[in-house]
Amino acid sequence: MKQLKLTGFVIFLFFVPESLTLPTQPQDVDDVSITQKFIEENVGYITIIALAQYIQEISFEEVEVLVKAMTEYRDKCLGDVTLPMCYKLASDVLLENICALEGLPQKHNFSHCCSKVDLERKLCFFHNKKADVGFLPPLPTLDPEEKCQTYKNNRESFLNNYIYEVSRRNPFVFAPTLLTVAARFEEMTKTCCEEQDKANCFRTKAEPVIQYLKASSSFQKNVCGALMKFGLQVLESINVAILSQKFPKIEFKELTSLLKDVSSKYDGCCEGDAVQCIHERSKVMSHICSKQDSISSKIKECCEKKMPERGECIISSNKDDRPKDLALREVKFTESENVCEERDANQTIFMAEFLYEHSRRHPELSIPELLRIAGVYEDLLKECCHTENPPDCYRHAEYKFNETTEKSLKIVQRECAHFQDLGKDDLKYYYLIKFTKIAPQVSTEELTFLGKEMVTALATCCTLSEEFACVDNLMDLVLGELCGINENRNINPDVDHCCKTNFAFRRPCFEGLEADKTYVPPSTPQDLFTFHTDLCQAHNEELQKKKDRFLVNLVKRRPELTDEALRSLLTAFTDVVVKCCKAEGPEACFNEEGPKVTAKSQAA
Repeated sequence: MKQLKLTGFVIFLFFVPESLTLPTQPQDVDDVSITQKFIEENVGYITIIALAQYIQEISFEEVEVLVKAMTEYRDKCLGDVTLPMCYKLASDVLLENICALEGLPQKHNFSHCCSKVDLERKLCFFHNKKADVGFLPPLPTLDPEEKCQTYKNNRESFLNNYIYEVSRRNPFVFAPTLLTVAARFEEMTKTCCEEQDKANCFRTKAEPVIQYLKASSSFQKNVCGALMKFGLQVLESINVAILSQKFPKIEFKELTSLLKDVSSKYDGCCEGDAVQCIHERSKVMSHICSKQDSISSKIKECCEKKMPERGECIISSNKDDRPKDLALREVKFTESENVCEERDANQTIFMAEFLYEHSRRHPELSIPELLRIAGVYEDLLKECCHTENPPDCYRHAEYKFNETTEKSLKIVQRECAHFQDLGKDDLKYYYLIKFTKIAPQVSTEELTFLGKEMVTALATCCTLSEEFACVDNLMDLVLGELCGINENRNINPDVDHCCKTNFAFRRPCFEGLEADKTYVPPSTPQDLFTFHTDLCQAHNEELQKKKDRFLVNLVKRRPELTDEALRSLLTAFTDVVVKCCKAEGPEACFNEEGPKVTAKSQAA
């Protein structure tokens, strides 16, 4: 899945006009009207997000036509709310307008969606989204001075274009997150356009916004993928673990109440219903802010912010401190004589409470590990509750939990040892080969992205005190990128099995995968070993991308080669580039040296 690549994007997307309207007062925790006002004032931007995410190929001019139609719809309903059209959901009205625009469904191949109605139509548009955005044209780049002038001259047009370009390249990112990114870019633009060294200012200040967008995108796709592939119960388990770790002093009854709001939020957000997503996100944050005393001591400043920053702030806030009176173990799940009876009374609530109690006591564990432990406990009870003496059987549950964590910990320690031994570049090549061998059907762009992200995860986490949770959480997100968000994404039988069988044990499943035996490689094209002088013009980062692509394409065509042989051919490629770019006639050198690499590959 090709992400929002902001290396060149950093140079372009710095400007967000002030017309991105934010409320002028902090949101009252129970004031729904502020959310509605925010939506009404930003209907143009929300429409652009929905359109660009649903139909990524749509032109900016076509978007402008539909934005005008939705703005007119808003104005009519503000004038007379009793009009028949005003009783419809905004998302339904948008899809009706999309389908009614002459020639648009045929041009962008979504006529089949327009023949459906209601939820089926919405889901059809959702499944039409493409995570790999390699089909989109490259983004234009401008000189910093020119960018600032464009920003000052026509802020409204620049904002619309900005949101359009970001949204179509991030089709699964939630609307509130994209609006927050836009607002942060505006703050950066105002600052940097006043600086003498504008380029350096933009580079420095853009990085945290880029990382925020990438992290949000990865997490949201992972959670929505869990919902789409495994259903509501797995989504709720994820949310129980996250909320219990983040807010360890919350009571279980309060958690279950909050959980209803959180889970309903994902229906709209994951399906791409921008308006519902904003409404539901606001409802969740209002719930949290109205119960600060019983939920968390770390969110006071967040709750004083305006929307959509309020929600993003709460999501990004630190975990609250564990209550001092919280015992290290909750014995009712391992030492009570009545565990089986309590489980049988309501298995869903019982397992949710177990996950809540375990998660709030173990901030050092990752979310996937907490779900694995819950799975181990559930399987143990299935076995124990059918024995003659269940308490004797489940009394050893803690041993099973520790055993599960030890296995996961060894995987993390091995990955961090690889990072320490190999360094960033060699580790990246290790993952490029590994991912390409197990999933050669995936695009080259996506595979190079996955390899890079695995290295980023290890570089971020392997020196931290909370190494285990950090590595396990981030690496699970990378696997989420590979598995994708749509339940109908198929790669090959082994990868599909790991992606669709058990969310919690997805990573251990991938650990056991070897090269895909069903894969039939294409014939090796001549141009794989045909090199040109453009390699000499490539800057360091661009040249590195070309090396990564060369390695991935080589593995796709020669998957039977050992890792050592593949690395040897990559070294030969690198040596040819260095040698020929120093030669008096680089093109003649490439013509002579290229066939030698071809011969070496054939002999491997």
